[in-house]
Amino acid sequence: MNLIRYRPILAAAALLVLAAAQKAPPPRWWSPGEGRSFPATLDYANEHGTQRSLLVGGPLPTKGHPFFEPIGPNGRACVTCHQPADGTSLSAATARQRWDETKGRDPLFAASDGSNCPSLPQSEKASHSLLLDRGLIRVQRPWPVREWQGKPVTPDFAIEVVRDPNGCNSGEKYGPKAGNISVYRRPRPVSNFKYLLAVGFAYDPKQGIALPRDPDSGAMQSGNLMADNRARNLREQMEDASSTHLEFARRLTPAQITRITDFEMRLYTAQQVSKQGGALDSGGATGGPAKLRDSEPGALGSIGTPVWSEYAAWEKISPDDAAKLTPEQLAFRQSVARGARTFRDKTFLITDSSGINSPVGFGNPVRNSCVFCHNMAQMGNDVAPGQVDLGTTTLPYADPFDDLPLFRITCLKTPHPFYGRTFYTYDPGFALTTGRCADAGKITLQSMRGLAARAPYFSNGLARDLRAVVDYYERRYNIGYTEREKQDLVNLMSVL
Repeated sequence: MNLIRYRPILAAAALLVLAAAQKAPPPRWWSPGEGRSFPATLDYANEHGTQRSLLVGGPLPTKGHPFFEPIGPNGRACVTCHQPADGTSLSAATARQRWDETKGRDPLFAASDGSNCPSLPQSEKASHSLLLDRGLIRVQRPWPVREWQGKPVTPDFAIEVVRDPNGCNSGEKYGPKAGNISVYRRPRPVSNFKYLLAVGFAYDPKQGIALPRDPDSGAMQSGNLMADNRARNLREQMEDASSTHLEFARRLTPAQITRITDFEMRLYTAQQVSKQGGALDSGGATGGPAKLRDSEPGALGSIGTPVWSEYAAWEKISPDDAAKLTPEQLAFRQSVARGARTFRDKTFLITDSSGINSPVGFGNPVRNSCVFCHNMAQMGNDVAPGQVDLGTTTLPYADPFDDLPLFRITCLKTPHPFYGRTFYTYDPGFALTTGRCADAGKITLQSMRGLAARAPYFSNGLARDLRAVVDYYERRYNIGYTEREKQDLVNLMSVL
């Protein structure tokens, strides 16, 4: 064979193979310690289109990096529960896929919190049903309450286990009698932290008190890091996660904390392309993570840039621009723009919601729209500490789940402002940090960015998809959305 003669053909074939490899999507699952590079731009497909992550100053070699390396005995790393393809959270669909691929042997399913309870037979799929069905991780909190850094708190409420389907709130090792309480929550995203840490007020308007101070820097804190606000800064959040979810027996070193913080603070994630609407930064719109990267955090939308004005240009699409779109693309873009308007302008009566109607009291009921709480421009989280009770974890508003523990809360002093002296909850939430009965059921609002990649929604996975989110609010507050308004809101959330 004349290799010289065939060399151009071989070279062309090699180029085709290389081009195909470059176009191949990146592997969805990031295993701890695999050592691949985190690129400056990372795209992943989801059911609504394509999500994009931007790493400022990237790419980042992950070999030896404490966010990506398994530093504890269970083989997990931070990335295990904060997958880039899932908006740096973890979708239930990904958990199910990982179970099937590894037959349940991935470190994700560690007995300590990746199963319904360590006392269950770990090889059985049913023992991991909360993670597989709703993407929930077990979170064990001390009882009686211990506040930040282990400071003891005398709670003004009693807690009783009414139902314990998983065995982790009763028996010798688990439950209030054993000095702990198990609740089940969704992993929170770890990108866009510039916004989650931003402070919009010098005080907490929900409590009428000054904001807490960072124990390390002394700066005011947003209070928006964790579902129950048990960590005041990223260091405390990392130390909590490493000792519980990673089962790391030692403390993270200052160097490890610095490297993880540096990575998380440089990472921005949002939906970039819609299957129905096309590129989200086209036609005058400014969707996608670049807007997050380039904007200043902490702006209150009601007095600055309106929330979700990224899609204001799609409200009035010119005939020339409309002609460049398919009828489906045009209709979808118009729907997204209407959804942003509905989100901001459709008011309804907000009732019996701690953190809104009490303790400071904006009135009960108070008439406002979604942006009353989801008020930070570009982000949709709260510029104030976001602990509110929307009823997602507490009866009578929460859905009747039979796979979650149910607790009876009895206020020992002042009754709860809306539930009375005795009520029932699946997760006491913020009360497990403060020890106050009035805080039971309060959960910190999450970022609304990257929603398309990380179903299900709410802290306990109550809503399986975006439509279920809208339907819950409709049931809870009797808003009166039309069918078109509901679909417009779903379409809006799908492009965030």
